[in-house]
Formats: sequence, structure tokens, C-alpha cells
Amino acid sequence: MDTIEQYLPREVRVGVIGVGLMGADHVARLASRIKGARVSVVTDYLREKAQELAATVPGCRVVDTAEELIAAEDVDAVLIASPGTFHKDQAIACIAARKPVLCEKPLAMNPEDAYAVVQAEAEAQKATGRRFVSVGFMRRFDAEYAELKDAIDSGELGQVSVINCKHRNATTHPGFVDSMMVYDSAVHEIDAIHYFLDEAITEVQAVLPLPGPRAAEGQHDPMLLLLRTSSGRIVTDELYVNTDSGYEVRTEVLGSAGIATIGMGITRVTTQMAGGTWGGTVPFDYRPRFAAAYDAEVQAWITAVLDGSNIALRSATAWDGYLAAATCEAAEQALTTPGFVPVTARPRP
Repeated sequence: MDTIEQYLPREVRVGVIGVGLMGADHVARLASRIKGARVSVVTDYLREKAQELAATVPGCRVVDTAEELIAAEDVDAVLIASPGTFHKDQAIACIAARKPVLCEKPLAMNPEDAYAVVQAEAEAQKATGRRFVSVGFMRRFDAEYAELKDAIDSGELGQVSVINCKHRNATTHPGFVDSMMVYDSAVHEIDAIHYFLDEAITEVQAVLPLPGPRAAEGQHDPMLLLLRTSSGRIVTDELYVNTDSGYEVRTEVLGSAGIATIGMGITRVTTQMAGGTWGGTVPFDYRPRFAAAYDAEVQAWITAVLDGSNIALRSATAWDGYLAAATCEAAEQALTTPGFVPVTARPRP
């Protein structure tokens, strides 16, 4: 009798689409720190960049297109790290090829396209009994986030009424407009709220203070988002993306039995110094802060592919990617609309 174990790879041959900053980071991760996997094929719009990277990975080859990579016989699973505008079509192609895919956020650039991925996977699940899409919200695999999630789920904190989030970057590149503060920065807190509370965000309001001196012309930095969930909880998300100091994310949960805060320990060592001052070090960008989380996320994905489940326990799913897209759309509308803007979400297939 045939069993699923007969068809599971002993080693996952991963194809990586897009080898820019994040893609190259993932290739290095898979090549040196992840067990049970190797990078077999890469592709990028800039072929020379792909060739340079492939030359550093034994047995890795380069193809011209994402379609060729997804169809390749020496690719068991696909990691998408291309620009977000291509994610929808590439994720659906992976589903059609019945290949597990880890897609960096966003799943798609708008809720309609994200829902198309959800529907494609739902149809594939009817035929195969398996899901195929994981979305790269790596904070779910951060040790502090996981510990806070467990504290909420266990009831240790009692009834949770308010969550306060902070998201700070040292600087932004030219052209980083307000909507990008939503889709590139706040999206992580949006998914974290779904992860922590396991309930929908129903409406969003934007509060735009006096811009700081380093804000680009027309950019509202800092920015505050207020999010209300289906049970009536309120989440605040303070975004400040030109601090000139470094990368920090913090979350504080107000519960009836306790208040928990994560993100305070990312500065390595905080030192009392002469004259009553104190200080430490803050990473310049997100990669040092979440390096271990990225490793844990990719390792969990590879392990899930090896055992046939495809999607790791804490991983964000295609549905999570859709909810994030729907909430970001409402948040973008809130930038120019007074009061709360409702989040419009379609039923889950």
C-alpha cells in the first residue's frame, strides 16, 4: 500500500525566487543554518546577481524565470522573496504545481489578489487534503512573541483589554510615503494582533501628529494607528520610522491579572553610567533583531515540508495574509478619512 512517506523528500530542494536583500539572506540561511534543506535553484530579474549568489552555493543553478523555477524537477518547495507585486501569481503557480511555498510578506498587494491565493489553496486542499502556503511573518517565531502568545492563551494575564505596540526604524529610503508605513511597517503589528488574540480587527483609525524634523516632505512621521478588534479590544500602534537611532519593536499587553512587555531586552546590555546617564546598543535594522526568528521560521517550514504537513504550527497562513491585506487597506483609507474606517473581509472559504 502506498503511503505519503513514500513521496516525501528526505532533503528539501528549495528554489528561491528573488535574491535581493531578503532573498540572499534566505539563501545563506538555507545553505548554512537550516537542517534538511539545500538551495537547488535561484532566479532573479538581475541574472548576474543570481549567478554570483549561486556560485557560492554548491549544486545550485540559475534559471531565467520564476515559472521555470516552480516547474523544475529539482525543486521540492519554493521560497518567494521577489517584489510584492509578483507574489500573488507566483504563489498561485506554486499551488498549481502542488509545491509548498513560503512567501515573504505581503501575500499580495491588495485584498482581492490575496483572496485569490486563499481560494486557489482552498481548491487545492479539496483535491489533496493539504495546504501549501506559508506567509513570512517571522515575528510569530520570535521567542519573546511566542512567550507572550502563550501567556495570553493560558489566561496568565487575565482579560486583555489593551495592547500597545511600537515600531521604530532608524531611517527610510527616499519615496517612503505614508501608505508604505502601513504596508511595510504596521503590517507586522497587524499580523501580530491576529496571532496574539486569534480574532479579527474590525476597524482602524489613523492619528497624525506634528511630523518630526527628519520626516520627508508630505510624510507623517511619527504616526499612530488605533485598531479595534471584534471583541472590543483596542490596539495602539506607534510608528516612528526616522528616529535616527536604530530599529526597535515593543509590545505591551494590559491584562486584568498582569501587564506584560516584550522588546525591552533587544538592546543587549543597558548600563548605568556616570552622571546619571544610561545607554546600550540598538540594531540598525530588523535583521539582527529577528535573525533567530527567521532561522526558526525557515527551519519550522522545512520540517513541515519533510513531514508532509507543509505549514508549521505557528506559521502565518494564506488566510492570515489575506486578513493583513484587508486591514492594511482600511488603514491606508484611514490616513485620509476622519474617525474609524471599517475593515471589510470576505468569508473564509
